[in-house]
Amino acid sequence: MMMSFRKNSLKANLFIGISSFVVIGLFSASIFIGKYQLTAEEILKIISHTSGDPMAVNVFYKLRLPRSIMVVLSGIGLAMAGSVFQTLFKNPLASPDIIGVTSGASVGAAFCIVFLAGNVFTIAFGAFLGGIIAISFVIGLVRLSNSNDIQTYVLSGIVINAISNGVIMALKYFSDPENELGTIEFWTMGSFGSITAEKLVMILPFFLIGIIGIFLMRWTINILSLSDDEGKALGINVERSRYLILLLATLTVASIVSVTGLISFVALIPPHIARTILRRNDFRTTVFSGLLGAILITVSDCLARSLLYSELPISIITSFIGAPYLAFLVWKKGLSQVK
Repeated sequence: MMMSFRKNSLKANLFIGISSFVVIGLFSASIFIGKYQLTAEEILKIISHTSGDPMAVNVFYKLRLPRSIMVVLSGIGLAMAGSVFQTLFKNPLASPDIIGVTSGASVGAAFCIVFLAGNVFTIAFGAFLGGIIAISFVIGLVRLSNSNDIQTYVLSGIVINAISNGVIMALKYFSDPENELGTIEFWTMGSFGSITAEKLVMILPFFLIGIIGIFLMRWTINILSLSDDEGKALGINVERSRYLILLLATLTVASIVSVTGLISFVALIPPHIARTILRRNDFRTTVFSGLLGAILITVSDCLARSLLYSELPISIITSFIGAPYLAFLVWKKGLSQVK
C-alpha cells in the first residue's frame, strides 16, 4: 500500500515537472507571436537594456510580456479553481459557472458598459465586483435554506445564473446597438488583446490572495473531498472551511475574468485530464490541473493571434478544443454503461 502511494506520488511529481517545462517553453514562444515582430536578439537587447528602439521596448514591456504572463496566470487560476470546485462539489462537471461566478461577472461588466461609459478599468472593476456579489448571494441562499449539502449550492447557483441571464438580456435590450451591444458580446467571448502592464498590476494582488489562500488551504481541500461527516470527525469546521475556500476560488476567477472576459472550458477540461492521467484526486492533481490549464490557454491564445489576420476571441478556440473532449467523455461514459 505504501509502495503504491509513493509510486503514485512520484508519477504526479514527474508529470508536474514535465508540464512546468512545457509551460515555460510555451510562455517563451508566445512572446514572439504578434503583429509587431520581435526577434530573440531584440528581446535579449531589451532585457539587457541595450536596445535603442523605443517602440520595441514599449511593445515588449507594456504589451507582449504582460499578455504572456496574464495568459499563463489565467490558465493556472481558472483550472485550479475548477479543480477546487469539482473537489468541493464532488461533481466532475462542476466549474465556476455552477455557482454563478461568471454570470455575476458578466452582469457587472454589462452594467458598466451600458451605464458607466464602459472604459476598460470600470468594466474590470464591475466584473470583479459582480463575481464577488454572486458568490455572496449563493452563500446567503445556502444559509437561508438551513441546508449545507452540495445540492443546495448547485441549486443556488442555478438561481443566480437565471437571474443574471435575465439582467444581461435586459441590459442588452436597452444598450446602444452600435457600440454597447457589440462590446458586451465581445466581452462574453473573452480576449487577451487588451491586456496591458497596468491591467496586470491591477488584478495581480487579488489573484495572488486567491491562489496563495488555496495553497494554504490545500490540506483542508483534501479533507473536504471526503464526506462531511468524515471532515467533522477529523476536526474540520466543514461549513466555514467550504465558504472560505469558495471565496478564495471565486476571488481567483473574478480577478482573471475581470480583465479577460469570459473564457470557456479552461476551468472544466484540465481537471478532468489531470485526474485521468494521475488517477488520484488530491492537491497534486489540482496543481497539475493548473499547469494543464496554462498549456491549454497558451496554445489557444497563440492560435487566436496567428490563425487569421485579425485576432480571434479566445473562447472560440477553447470551445473548439473543449467541446469535442467533453463529447468524448459522454461517449466514453455511455460505452462503460453498455459494458
